[in-house]
Amino acid sequence: MPSSYNPLVVAASIAIAVLASFVTLDLARRVRLANRQIGRVWWISGSMVMGTGIWAMHFLGMQAFQLPITLGYEGLMTLASWVAAVIASGIALGLAAMPNFRWPQLTLGALTMGGGICAMHYIGMHAIVMSVPIEWDPVLVLVSVLVAVLASATALTLFRVLFHVRGKRLFALQTLASLIMGVAICGMHYIGMSAAHFAQGALCLSADALAGPELTTVILITTAMLLISTLFTTLLDARLQSTAFQLNQSLQESNARLQNANAELQKRAFADPLTNLPNRLLFEDRLLHALLRMERTNHLGVKERLGILFVDLDGFKPINDSFGHAAGDQILQSAAQRLNAQARNSDTVARVGGDEFLVLLEDVQDITACITMANRILKSLAEPFQVAGKELQITCSIGVVVHPDHGDREHLIANADAAMYAAKRNGGNGYAVFEPHMGGDAAEQLELQNDLRHAIQRGQISLHYQPKIDAELGQIIGAEALLRWNHPTRGMVSPEVFIALAERFGIINALGNWVIQEACRQLAQWKQTGLNMRVAINLSVHQLRESGLAERIAQALEHQGVDASMLLCEITESVAMEDTQATQRTFEELRRIGVYLSIDDFGTGYSSLNYLRQLPAQQLKIDRSFIRDLETQGDARAVVDAVVRLAHALGLRVVAEGVETAGQRDILLAMHCDELQGYLYAKPMPAETLLAWAQGQKPDGAADFSDSVMGSLTC
Repeated sequence: MPSSYNPLVVAASIAIAVLASFVTLDLARRVRLANRQIGRVWWISGSMVMGTGIWAMHFLGMQAFQLPITLGYEGLMTLASWVAAVIASGIALGLAAMPNFRWPQLTLGALTMGGGICAMHYIGMHAIVMSVPIEWDPVLVLVSVLVAVLASATALTLFRVLFHVRGKRLFALQTLASLIMGVAICGMHYIGMSAAHFAQGALCLSADALAGPELTTVILITTAMLLISTLFTTLLDARLQSTAFQLNQSLQESNARLQNANAELQKRAFADPLTNLPNRLLFEDRLLHALLRMERTNHLGVKERLGILFVDLDGFKPINDSFGHAAGDQILQSAAQRLNAQARNSDTVARVGGDEFLVLLEDVQDITACITMANRILKSLAEPFQVAGKELQITCSIGVVVHPDHGDREHLIANADAAMYAAKRNGGNGYAVFEPHMGGDAAEQLELQNDLRHAIQRGQISLHYQPKIDAELGQIIGAEALLRWNHPTRGMVSPEVFIALAERFGIINALGNWVIQEACRQLAQWKQTGLNMRVAINLSVHQLRESGLAERIAQALEHQGVDASMLLCEITESVAMEDTQATQRTFEELRRIGVYLSIDDFGTGYSSLNYLRQLPAQQLKIDRSFIRDLETQGDARAVVDAVVRLAHALGLRVVAEGVETAGQRDILLAMHCDELQGYLYAKPMPAETLLAWAQGQKPDGAADFSDSVMGSLTC
């Protein structure tokens, strides 16, 4: 019997299949991602929607099928075909949502779902009751079954793939997957329809049952509304879940950040950031608890002691200066690991200074146990350190204190410190056990640092100025400000002593800030007399690590009414290379406010020329150690000549400090060094002495001031 298809109804069936596939894929995600109870609801809904969509596509496809006779569908069998589609869909969604979904589950699911779709199709065809039974082409029937199984396998695979996709990519892949599934399901249906042959002259005995275009319209509208409303519900649920997820994630992230912040605060409060060892605060807390435990134990008649080892690395500063702070940091970290390796679980190793460590030994019987530990530490730290492909060797000095034998508990650390300095005075690479006479050194250090803390307020700190000479003109064009401390009873204290003391006891930043304020004040005072001379100040590594350095300098200049170009900030090479990003950031901030910049002590550190050319400096200052050997050492002359040429190639002026002889001066002039500074020209002097020089009261044979700095000088 000849047959045909209504193209509009065929198109509608394909559209229903694609839409049902899209909605089903979305529901499959809901089933997988929701909790167990809600997932069961989505599974039931998804089974109904998917089954109804497949069944509606099949029914519309059959409605599109046209014969010369009117066809109708028996209600009970039609219902049975719908039930088969829903059951097959339920099995497919249930398998796709399983956490352990592998090839066995995929094969079983594809066979079950394919079989269900075929059952739905052929039960639905059986709902057409013909006077002459429909004849089936077994090959096409088999092909339709294979297509149904392959379509099911494809659907299950796509379910799994889409579980792991997010964002815009999800919508694109879900749309593509829906098209593939819809076409596959329709392909199975129309192949199955091609397998059916209706005998010529046969009549449809169920023509008076379910039939007619009105029924087709009702099914189409009802199914479409069901699918669209379900899709809207899933989208709304997805939006709500996304909002809830974002809120929950935001809360978790906030909680995590809060916990991390608390942990970081704890770490910063009690741990050394470089080595992760306990810091002095935590060490002193553990020492206090150890002393209290020991006192309780000794009350019971047990003679228990505790020991403290003060460990200071010998020769660390030269390595730090020669190879850079990165190498120094690596050595400190390695030293910390070696100390920890020697300590027992009950001991505490802490870093309390630049290259200073403390070791707390609990539950020791006598001084012998502490000396044994000291010898183990000496041997461990004497092993070579591997830094930048080189072997570097350092030693250490150790001070040993045992409580209660070596003083009261308030002075244990100070006594260990004094013993360490005694070991260092003996040549280092050894230990010294505390003796009463050593306490005088510790007391002197404490007294001196206490005096230094009050030296600024008491007017004992001042700046002296050493002239800087233009090499070509032989005239004074600037000066360097140098810190001096005139102690009321000790007289002039060497800068090497009190600056090291300031760094050790955390006073260096206060001194550095005072130097900035005083230099700007002096510049303003000289300006009033007509002397416009650039002054150089030194910035310490501690100042560079403080935030707001450029802002403080700008405020000091503005407060005194001094042009920023009159101030030159010198930063030592080793400091500049320690943290190049931080240094470059600080240099840029200083350059923006107009301050001049100089790299000091050039040649003593471990530089990277790439970093050097990125720093916005205007000047290099050659270290005095090279200048001292100019007349006697050929390698010193070669280094200085190379530095001068390098600096000029980079557009930088070169200053040589420590010029003390005419021979040194002549060599530097021949090398075209730009500026000279040293005792050959003048020693550092008070500001009023330098002003008197500028006003005409200069020493015999001394250099004159350049006209560029004199201005309208008043006497």
